[in-house]
Amino acid sequence: MSRVGRVTLCLWIGTAATLWADSEDFEAFKKLRNLPLPSKFTFVRVQYQSEGGYGEAWYDYDGRTWQRWETDYPEADENFVFRLSELTTIDPNPRSITRKLTDPDLFQFPFLYMCDVGWMRLSREEKRRLRQYLLGGGFVWVDDFWGWAEWENFDAIMRDVLPEYRWREIEKTHPLFNMVFPLAGCPQVPARDFAIQGWKTDPPWIHRSGGVEEVHCRGWFDGKNRLMVLATHNTDLGDGFEREAEDEWYFENFSLQAYAMGINIITYALTH
Repeated sequence: MSRVGRVTLCLWIGTAATLWADSEDFEAFKKLRNLPLPSKFTFVRVQYQSEGGYGEAWYDYDGRTWQRWETDYPEADENFVFRLSELTTIDPNPRSITRKLTDPDLFQFPFLYMCDVGWMRLSREEKRRLRQYLLGGGFVWVDDFWGWAEWENFDAIMRDVLPEYRWREIEKTHPLFNMVFPLAGCPQVPARDFAIQGWKTDPPWIHRSGGVEEVHCRGWFDGKNRLMVLATHNTDLGDGFEREAEDEWYFENFSLQAYAMGINIITYALTH
């Protein structure tokens, strides 16, 4: 991020990261979930199934069991929606929600978010619905998956969903990187637990393979060059949202960039 963009975002966000724990408004905000208000942008996370057992389809962390689809949920989604309302003129639904690709109201939402898809499996019907959603004008952002094997898993799914299209690397000159905040490219954000140990990436051994060093921002475009699917690979922007209040150093070095990129993505999706 440029110095101007960083300073601007710092000024707008201010010291709010230290106030989350004591915010009565945010506690009330967290209780509102999964029932969208009409006529507002809604942040929708996709629920999906994953293959494998412990450490693959599911894992234990921070005193609970997590399915892959719910990594960083719900704090990442709710923090992001709250910041989106603060830092832009977008009027979002305060309720971040979850949906399955087979849910009947899926097509009411122009934006979907997928997380940690390295072990994801979709049924034939889910793939059919995802294809229908994308070709009908929907936008999907996929985040927080690392290494070449996790990428290949997602790419294989997308070859079934959109066999006539292939992904391409999104150039740093693409308007995506300058929608609200000027960025030199997609920032690489490691999970906080690894960042505070000195890691600049997630360690490769907690993922399916190596190849975690270089961040990629890739997209599937339709025949009219409309971006349908955006994949931020080898970065964990969601942890930048979720962990913003846990460590001032992490907030300054990673959460700010994560929010800048996330806000650019949403703004692009809603205007293109």
